[in-house]
Amino acid sequence: MAYLKKSPWLIHYDASSCNGCDIEILACLTPMYDVERFGILNTGNPKHADIFVVTGSVNEENKYVVKDIYDQMPEPKVVVAIGICATSGGIFRECYNVAGGIDTTIPVDVYVPGCAARPESIIDGIVTALGILEEKRAAMTSGVPREQPMIAPKEPAGGA
Repeated sequence: MAYLKKSPWLIHYDASSCNGCDIEILACLTPMYDVERFGILNTGNPKHADIFVVTGSVNEENKYVVKDIYDQMPEPKVVVAIGICATSGGIFRECYNVAGGIDTTIPVDVYVPGCAARPESIIDGIVTALGILEEKRAAMTSGVPREQPMIAPKEPAGGA
């Protein structure tokens, strides 16, 4: 299973966002950032995914979809909440239809802050998730659980 760290597959779901973070995730696939050169592939099937990347906040309509995608993923799996809406509900947190961040529905391993999160931060969050994925794999074989969520390092000062 050492191949997981070298070629992770991820599934992306937009829970309910403004699409700012989704555009930045797409930017990670462009030639400028080209995450596929690291073997990171986006899949549409949760049964093939190692990392669940979620943008947007959870509401009554999508919390079942988020939970269903999570439940379909094989162990070990890692969840990455991208953007302030996914981490806490963001500017929509006080809205009547927003339940909060992704962690109100499923366990989150990595939080990537930002509005919108920059591609560099997203890539750093995925790299952090790779380390957690390896730890979870090792814990599965040894029987020791890992339950501490991680926060990706903040963006460098002076970013646009």
